[in-house]
Amino acid sequence: MVWLMATATGLIVANLYYAQPLVGPISRATGLDPGAAGLIVTLTQMGYCLGMLFIVPLGDLVENRKLIVMALAGTACALAVAAFSTSAALFLVAMFCIGLGSVAAQIIVPFAAHLAREETRGQTVGTVVSGLLLGIMLARPVSSLVTDASNWHVIFVLSAVLTAGLALVLHRRLPQREPDHESTYPALLASLWHLLKTTPILRRRAAYQFCMFGAFSLFWTTVPLILASPAFGLSQTGIALFALAGVAGALASPIAGRRADQGKSRSTTAMALIAGVLSFAAPLLVHGGRTFELALLVAASIVLDSAVSASLVTGQRAIYALGADIRSRLNGLYMAIFFLGGAIGSSAGGWMYAHHGWQGVLATGLMFPAAGLLVFATERR
Repeated sequence: MVWLMATATGLIVANLYYAQPLVGPISRATGLDPGAAGLIVTLTQMGYCLGMLFIVPLGDLVENRKLIVMALAGTACALAVAAFSTSAALFLVAMFCIGLGSVAAQIIVPFAAHLAREETRGQTVGTVVSGLLLGIMLARPVSSLVTDASNWHVIFVLSAVLTAGLALVLHRRLPQREPDHESTYPALLASLWHLLKTTPILRRRAAYQFCMFGAFSLFWTTVPLILASPAFGLSQTGIALFALAGVAGALASPIAGRRADQGKSRSTTAMALIAGVLSFAAPLLVHGGRTFELALLVAASIVLDSAVSASLVTGQRAIYALGADIRSRLNGLYMAIFFLGGAIGSSAGGWMYAHHGWQGVLATGLMFPAAGLLVFATERR
């Protein structure tokens, strides 16, 4: 069951990232103005963030299996619309809806925590989150390779079919979970601000992950640009293979979860934040030939992905221990702040690359985990 949930979260969250390397061909096919092409990614992320705040909290109120299946059905329909869109406006609406429905992944993660035993909850969450991170990391290279072999429509058709099939499988395999909560939906939403204000561990863990995912998004938004530049001269296939190397970082998730179960959350967090700093400091300060610097970037990508995975799982283990009745709302807040950091990181990375080049990107990326370390220094032992 845990591996089914891990696979499901990966397949679902990948829907957010398939379009990112395909902005050019999609814009040409739908007639989207080049200046507005960034809306493809922005609207998907906006839909996801709004889903975190308005759909994920329903996991504390509505039967979870039903909620997951309904969200997946909506996502499959939106993917099908995107696949056959010839209008820019229709495609953008479809992308927003894909983001909105893909929050099903964030209903599955606390569901897995609910099904797990207390003593192995961190390891279970780590395994499920490793699937989610694999989905994030694999989506871009897979969509690039599929599009190189055919066209951009195919990846959306395949994903629509996979998502619809996944909805059927989860409907058959997942147990029912009726939350022990009798509040109304407006009261549930109103409680979000109260939870954020009165839960210090949520604010602290969200701050760490804001910094880590900001660094992650900055790196993966800009590294294809430097890899394709004359400095390295990689093709799209070469860039896809580079991204595949970073997938190894997802293996850190179950290890971090196991350490959290053993009461080692503080040391795991420290190691993750320090690793995040090193992943930018090394390529910023150490230079050599083309092959050496490419190998160093590969190593940095694996270290960064491992650090982000470890920090994410350790944080979720901590907030899921606060109570089953508020778990979905806590996760919605945590992940909304997580993705806000990612949005800021990717925007900052693009701007820095355009105005200050790759060295400026690395210096900016280093600031994110360094800020997390400063917050960590204020944590009581």
